[in-house]
Amino acid sequence: MKKLITIILVVLISLPAFSQLKFGIKAGVSTSSLSMATVKTLTSGTTSYTVDALTTAKYGFNGGVFIRLTILGIYIQPELLLDTRTNEYTVKNVQTSTSSIVKQNFNKLDIPVMLGIKFGPLRLNAGPSASILINSPKDLIDSPDFKGMYNKMTVGYQAGIGVDLLKTLTFDMRYEGSLKKYQNQIKNLAGTSVNLDDRANAFVFSLGLFF
Repeated sequence: MKKLITIILVVLISLPAFSQLKFGIKAGVSTSSLSMATVKTLTSGTTSYTVDALTTAKYGFNGGVFIRLTILGIYIQPELLLDTRTNEYTVKNVQTSTSSIVKQNFNKLDIPVMLGIKFGPLRLNAGPSASILINSPKDLIDSPDFKGMYNKMTVGYQAGIGVDLLKTLTFDMRYEGSLKKYQNQIKNLAGTSVNLDDRANAFVFSLGLFF
């Protein structure tokens, strides 16, 4: 027991000499896309609608703060970021054959916690990421029979590579995925839910500045 306590004390005393704590700010862009396996059909009274996701890439923005604790080349980096994303759907009135593109804007608070390893200026990292929705997106169907349902919090992951330059700049390129297949739904007055999206994915590019 005395030896164990001695080892722990030695580690705690020597840890600051081998660790480094940095604070920083970062901002960047993301490209995201959605895909639905089938076109969804909704009926309101005698009117039917079809809803299909546009698969073209949409751009979003993110920015916030981060902390990086590095010990012997291994680091942990929690981040707090404000993130904006846009989903686009084609909504078609089956009876009139008229269609429109409806955009839903999502403002989220993202909290990734990255664990990584450094090879000189190059970094490899991965970790979980929580997203908290902070707004109410526009309804896809303009009908009192339907209501949009959105998960206020979802959990996913991020993984990618990064480069540190000149001891003050840091660049990251990451892939972001969701662990929950369906995040958005439409529910009618009878309580029947229609799932809208499959797992959303995104590529995130960011530039950071150390203090």
